[in-house]
Amino acid sequence: MIVVEKSERSVSITGHAGYAEQGKDIVCAGVSTLVQTLIKSIETLTRDKIEYSLSAGKSVIKYRNLSESSKLLIDSFFVGIQMIAEEYPCYVKIISPK
Repeated sequence: MIVVEKSERSVSITGHAGYAEQGKDIVCAGVSTLVQTLIKSIETLTRDKIEYSLSAGKSVIKYRNLSESSKLLIDSFFVGIQMIAEEYPCYVKIISPK
């Protein structure tokens, strides 16, 4: 299962969907695309600085003092993740901050 967690200063995505074999897993591909688009969008469309690491089964994006533009991009990322989680609830879980 892919677990997506947002905290005050980061977004982390861990795990593997397990929907299909590697290279054919549409759930994993969808989540990966959203993660990479979020990172590139913040870097390209804003002046905000982020730190990130991408590896098999784990992606972490760290930030501070985000502009409203970056906050909107993160919100948009979560709209997409929520859509995937609703369609494939056994494969994607979102953990919201308390």
